[in-house]
Amino acid sequence: MENKVVKVTGMTCAACSASIERAVGRMQGVESVAINLVSEEMKLSYDKEKIKFEDIQKKIEKIGYGVIDDKKEEKSLGALDSYRVEGMSCAACAASIEKVLNKMNGVDGATVNFAAETVTFSYDSNKVKFEDIKAKLAKLDFNLIENKKDTHVTYKVEGMSCAACAASIEKVLNKMNGVEGATVNFATETVTFSYDSQLVRLSEIKAKLAKLDFTLIEDEEETKVDNKKDEVKFTRNRLIFTSLFAIPAFIIGMSGDFGIPLPNFMAPDKSPLTYAIILFILASCGIYAGRSFFRVGIKGLIALTPGMDSLISIGSGAAYIYGLFGLYEIITGNTTYVHQLYFDSSITILALISLGKYLESIAKGKTSDAIKALMDLAPKTATIIVDGKEQVIPVDEVRTGDLIVVKPGEKLPVDGEVIEGTTAIEESMLTGESVPIEKKVGDSVFGASINKNGRIVYKATKVGKDTAIAQIVKLVKDAQGSKAPIAHLADVIAGYFVPVVISLAVIAAICWGVSGKDLEFVLTIFISVLVIACPCSLGLATPTAIMVGTGKGAQHGVLIKGGEALQIAQGIQTIVFDKTGTLTEGKPVVTDIVTEDYDKDEILAIAGAAEKGSEHPLGEAIVKSAEEKGLELKKIDEFKAIPGKGIEVSIDSKDILLGNKKLILENNININEKFGQESERLAEQGKTPMYMVIDGKLEAIIAVADVVKPSSAKAVKTLTNMGIEVVMLTGDNKKTAEAIAKELGITRVIAEVLPNEKADNVKKIQEEGKKVAMVGDGVNDAPALALADIGMAIGSGTDIAMESADIVLMRSDIMDVITAIQLSRATMRNIKQNLGFGLVFNIIGIPIAMGVLYLFGGPLLNPMIGALAMSFSSVTVLTNALRLKTFKPKIIQ
Repeated sequence: MENKVVKVTGMTCAACSASIERAVGRMQGVESVAINLVSEEMKLSYDKEKIKFEDIQKKIEKIGYGVIDDKKEEKSLGALDSYRVEGMSCAACAASIEKVLNKMNGVDGATVNFAAETVTFSYDSNKVKFEDIKAKLAKLDFNLIENKKDTHVTYKVEGMSCAACAASIEKVLNKMNGVEGATVNFATETVTFSYDSQLVRLSEIKAKLAKLDFTLIEDEEETKVDNKKDEVKFTRNRLIFTSLFAIPAFIIGMSGDFGIPLPNFMAPDKSPLTYAIILFILASCGIYAGRSFFRVGIKGLIALTPGMDSLISIGSGAAYIYGLFGLYEIITGNTTYVHQLYFDSSITILALISLGKYLESIAKGKTSDAIKALMDLAPKTATIIVDGKEQVIPVDEVRTGDLIVVKPGEKLPVDGEVIEGTTAIEESMLTGESVPIEKKVGDSVFGASINKNGRIVYKATKVGKDTAIAQIVKLVKDAQGSKAPIAHLADVIAGYFVPVVISLAVIAAICWGVSGKDLEFVLTIFISVLVIACPCSLGLATPTAIMVGTGKGAQHGVLIKGGEALQIAQGIQTIVFDKTGTLTEGKPVVTDIVTEDYDKDEILAIAGAAEKGSEHPLGEAIVKSAEEKGLELKKIDEFKAIPGKGIEVSIDSKDILLGNKKLILENNININEKFGQESERLAEQGKTPMYMVIDGKLEAIIAVADVVKPSSAKAVKTLTNMGIEVVMLTGDNKKTAEAIAKELGITRVIAEVLPNEKADNVKKIQEEGKKVAMVGDGVNDAPALALADIGMAIGSGTDIAMESADIVLMRSDIMDVITAIQLSRATMRNIKQNLGFGLVFNIIGIPIAMGVLYLFGGPLLNPMIGALAMSFSSVTVLTNALRLKTFKPKIIQ
């Protein structure tokens, strides 16, 4: 067994360390892992025979953190980042990109999401430059787009008339505080510079140049944030122009089959050469209109990374070349070839594929509707106070510390803290609850929420990517770009698919040729096999469903942090609920005080003073009760918290113990018959008895009750009816826990568990062979959440990025546990349907194209029909994935 201590970089909170511990702890061969957040050190024990340290290192780097072996120099391998990729046409393209990148020295963890058109990888800047990676993909006709950085920008400049103007602009900008590296290109009328948004606003830079009669305009290349519109436009134009030539070519070429009379000057039997030349011109123009298929496809073939475009270019190209041969024969006098021209097929194939690609691009754009909806929630401008005056600026220019004015009916631009006024704010974008929440001075408010009535002024505390809504958008984007384990099957198939199809097309053609069929028949077989094969349907099957599923989850207040979590959630067999704040409101109140020698208010005052330094919900309930009664809370001399048991304090020279039964028994305190009976009675009512010992004698019992959430019983019943075992895990005493469990219909209760024992109990349930989900508050339950197969954090949605769970339930409603599981099941069912359709389509379609039906007396597949089928196979998969948009959780009675 190898023991190692390494440095972990990139951690910002305890949730980060818990996430790493969970990820590494699940790896086969890892015996133990423990992280010290303060020193950023990870202690690791693993079996070298089963796992390599490099594999552990890669796992950690894949989830966005760095690992530094103290015995080695620090690596410059960056965290995983996502980039857009232009030029992919099928799943085989995605597989090719992954293969090429992962072979590059210095590049690690390359993963392509075909549906989202993104690639995620990290790279060592000492071994390879980003420009080298970009150039490598450019050779295959793929364009890698680096993430836009807000601080380094290029803009168009209007108003320059000479080189002196350019020099003036450079001089003015470089003198501004916060602006660096201003460079003007007079020929292209552009200016490039970097700026610190904390020191200068973009509007101030624009205003400065406006005084000199120069106008700064966002450069088109810099503002192409969403290239989906460009893709739809490109595929639409390609469809229009290929169809413009394909339709007349199809009509002319198939006129004999459909009995359509043609004028004598172009009829095949009367004017064969004119007929052939017209088809040649139409096909040539159409192939030029669809040249992108050939450009990408041929490059892929040359690089030995063929994709769908390679199949199309070979098929359409073969038909066109055969048409040229036929044209030559007709020119030389062999007019029998007039009925064997394949010009119409060559261009019609491109038009039909273009139709499918156009419909596909529209459908793919709809998969990210949820992201667009989230991004549109935040307003575009903000009203800030500058020198006592209100000023409207773009929301991107708001910085921390700015004073923001929000009037009734307006949306809040960023997160902050109210410093003036009172109002009610609807935070449904975070919590899913449309009921407005009262806000006063000192309260936190969040960007994209809606101010319902009063005017408020608040100070910006989180802006840009740090706001709650931005964190949610990032989380959903990351999830949509991730891969579920089931996707690897499709990836493997896609990687071998195109070479296998080309081989099958060649083999089928050779076999029919050897059997005595003519060249036209053989060519029909060859082209049909190439154009009916569809790797796209396989490549789109998983990512599109994940994109729609995670987006739909966000709309329901359920944030699923990746494809793996989405897949695992559908197989959950047992759900373990923490009690306080999860099944209950988490706002306990004092219900009973039992005492013999003291006044009840005196007991409450002592208890309130003792619990003043405690952060436990039960302690807070006692303090609140004492304050509501106006009792004087004396100063405590000493305070000691005893985790999972209670507290020990000193007040007016009296030693006070206040806690649960474990604390009393450990200190050998006698519980007389009366107190014993009262504690039993209170516990049976679902109340938590807390024992108070003064100077070694039990003097009182304070009962605290936590109200069960209205939806808890319904959620438990639905989960049970779904075939899922429900377990309550709590530190509360057994009687109280069982009383609440009975009320909720929970049959399995694990009570009197210390915080550090929760993870152990989750592990015991897993050892029963069950897939376990843990539902808790995401902070106190972090170890258990990390250890469970799926961790679900009940949260307000305001600290999304810092949660250690796989799934965040923003509405703090456990009904959303049902939503998460049902959505997972629906998504996985959709993925399996998509994969099934893609496989069945190809398994049936390819043999038909190879002539299996013809072999048994059936028809021969026309290549144009094969192209049409191929196009609509992808569209069918995307349409099926979009059905997830209609998902609604169901209550199973």
